[in-house]
Amino acid sequence: MTLPDREQDERRQNDAEAALRAFFGIAEKWGLSTEEQIKLLGSPPRSTFFKWKKEGGAIPTDTVERLSHVLGIHKCLRILFTDDDTGDGWVRRPNQAPFLNGLSAVEFMTTTGHVADVFRVRSYLDAQRGG
Repeated sequence: MTLPDREQDERRQNDAEAALRAFFGIAEKWGLSTEEQIKLLGSPPRSTFFKWKKEGGAIPTDTVERLSHVLGIHKCLRILFTDDDTGDGWVRRPNQAPFLNGLSAVEFMTTTGHVADVFRVRSYLDAQRGG
């Protein structure tokens, strides 16, 4: 691996760890349980989850994608709602969006744990904000 490749890999890992720290802050605002957080992160082993929470660490590509979607959802909610508490509460409220069928966004995203479900919520919110 050449030096620029190593630097690029380091930068990616640093970005992923920053996104993970942001995720834990969002999880607190959304009132996510440990189990909900684990599902949103792709169901890593509990020991890995708690290591990430305490000190970071290597983050797989699938988890990085999930982090990107959660951060995108958070950003959309900040744009759509002028009150942060209302935006943060949206993820817990039952929703009549056709694909949610009365579930909250958190319930929808954590029922199967598939990344596609997290992406679907993000896409829906992107469309709502005109993105």
